[in-house]
Amino acid sequence: MRLFSTEQVTKYHPDKLCDQISDAILDACLAQDPDSHVACECMAKGETIILAGEITTTAKVDYTGVANRVCAKLGYRAGNVLTYIEQQSPEIALGVGDGDEQGAGDQGMMYGYATSETKSKLPFGFDLANRITARLEKAAAENNTVLKGDAKAQVTVDLDAEPDIRSVKKILVSACHKDCVDFGLVKAYLETLVWCAVDDATASFIEPDWLRKNIEIIINPAGPWTLGGPSADCGLTGRKIVCDQYGGYCPVGGGAFSGKDPSKVDRSGAYMARKIACDMLQEYGLKWCEVQIAYAIGQAAPVSVCVKSDKHINLCGVVAAQYDLTPAGIIKALDLKRPIYEKLAEGCHYREG
Repeated sequence: MRLFSTEQVTKYHPDKLCDQISDAILDACLAQDPDSHVACECMAKGETIILAGEITTTAKVDYTGVANRVCAKLGYRAGNVLTYIEQQSPEIALGVGDGDEQGAGDQGMMYGYATSETKSKLPFGFDLANRITARLEKAAAENNTVLKGDAKAQVTVDLDAEPDIRSVKKILVSACHKDCVDFGLVKAYLETLVWCAVDDATASFIEPDWLRKNIEIIINPAGPWTLGGPSADCGLTGRKIVCDQYGGYCPVGGGAFSGKDPSKVDRSGAYMARKIACDMLQEYGLKWCEVQIAYAIGQAAPVSVCVKSDKHINLCGVVAAQYDLTPAGIIKALDLKRPIYEKLAEGCHYREG
C-alpha cells in the first residue's frame, strides 16, 4: 500500500483571494485592451490589500475598486488598498514584442497532465478534493449560518488500488465556521457535505455502508476554527500553484498563473501543455499523459518539448508537428486575450476538464 495525499482549498482562502484580485485586474485590463501586458501581485492581511507589479495598458482601470469588489464578493472588507504598480520594464518589452513574432515573456518550464480516471481528466483523489471544496463553497454561499468559507480538503488514496472511490482511505476537512454554532453541529454538518461530495464521485455499484466503513473522515482536527481569511492568515498571489494545477500528482513549473497576461508562458504554456495532454489521451487511448514545454525569454519557439505516457510511443515529434507552440500561436489557439481569468483563479484551473 502506497498512501498519497492531495489537497484543495476554497476560493475564500486568503491566497485564493489574492489570486482572484490579481486576475480580476488582468480581466479589467484585457476587457478594454486585449494587448495589455500585466504582472500584478497581491497581498492581503486583515483589511489591508497591497497591489504591486508592472502593467502596460491603454485601459483605464480603478485598481482599488476592483480589489474592493472581489473582497466584497467573498465576504471580506478591504479598508485600505495600497497600490505600487509601474509599467513593464522596457528591456523585457523589447525582448518579448507583440504579434506573430512575439517571444516568451520569461524563461522556464511548464507541465501539462491528463488522466482517464475522471471526466475532468484530473487524478481521482484531486478530483474528489475539488468536489469537496465545491460543496463547501456552495454551502458557505447559500447557507452562511454555519460556515464562513475559508476551508481546505485533503484526500488520501492508496496508489496501488484502482483509481476510484475504493482507493480513498482518508478525507480531512478543516473549515472556518461561525462562533455562535455548536462545534458538534459544525462537525456533523461538514461530514454531511463530505459524504455528498463522495456520492457525486461514486459509481453506483459501491455500497454507501461499505464507503462509511472504509473511509475515515477527519473534521477540524485542531478543534473549533472561527477566525479565518486574511484576518488570520496573510494571503499572497501565486502561493497555491499545486492546488491550481494537479494537486501534487504531476510536477508543476516554478511560475504561478494569476495576475499574468498570456504573453507569460508560465500561464499560457501550461494551459497549452494541459490541452496537449488531454488531446493525446483521447487520440492514442492513453491512461495518462504528461507534457513538458520549456522556453527562453524573448524567443518564440520552445527550447524543448517532452511527452511521457503509459505507452512506450514517441509523441514528441507528433506534438511538434501538430501544434504551434509559439506564444502567439498558443494565444490564438486558446483565445487567451479574453477576460476569463478571475473565475479560473477560484480553484483548480482545469477542474472543468
